Amino acid sequence: MHNNKKVALIIGAGDATGGAIARRFAREGYVACVTRRSADKLQPLVDSIRAEGGEAHGFASDARREEAVQALFEEIERDIGPVEVLVFNIGANVPCSILEETARKYFKIWEMACFSGFLCAREAALRMVGRERGTILFTGATAGLRGAAGFAAFAGAKHGIRALAQSMARELGPRNLHVAHVVVDGAIDTDFIRENFPEKYATKDQDGILDPEHIADNYWFLHSQPRDAWTFELDLRPWSERW
Repeated sequence: MHNNKKVALIIGAGDATGGAIARRFAREGYVACVTRRSADKLQPLVDSIRAEGGEAHGFASDARREEAVQALFEEIERDIGPVEVLVFNIGANVPCSILEETARKYFKIWEMACFSGFLCAREAALRMVGRERGTILFTGATAGLRGAAGFAAFAGAKHGIRALAQSMARELGPRNLHVAHVVVDGAIDTDFIRENFPEKYATKDQDGILDPEHIADNYWFLHSQPRDAWTFELDLRPWSERW
């Protein structure tokens, strides 16, 4: 019976964007499978989706570990249903001067925000090509388009994930897999922005920061596009953002 279910797998389902994407797909009838390194932090999200009448499952998973990613996909496809949508939403935005950056931290940021995207997307693609359908969505950032001072590690990782998305889109589009990259350019309505950038957060009432629910609407829009008009890259930013 589980083969009749469609799964949306969100890698990096935090309290803001990732959680909103999970709720959006669950409202459309998808089983929301959500991951973080700590399963305990996922329970409020899973409970909220179930309270709204949706189906959700949380998984503790380290997306940097190949064997963990493979086991995650195997478990979901065996016990729940086919992964129809993969959303890779891990960030790792840690600013640091290049003069102070360490090899260990640089590698860790790349591993989290780029290499883990490859592992997850490859496992999704391996299964989707056999079914000749599927959507793979990557959360990107302005750093994937241009590097800023103090963000060498993050920019390198985000440039890498954008290149991965481009290569996958060109290879897999003809096989009926929609691969897209979302550039999220601007502050998002999160506790981090509220606590660390109060002046920016104060513009919330003027729509000056991104609402996670509105971001999620665009992920659903990308997934539901007809294949004669697929979008590869979508920029999302508040009207007031300078770019």
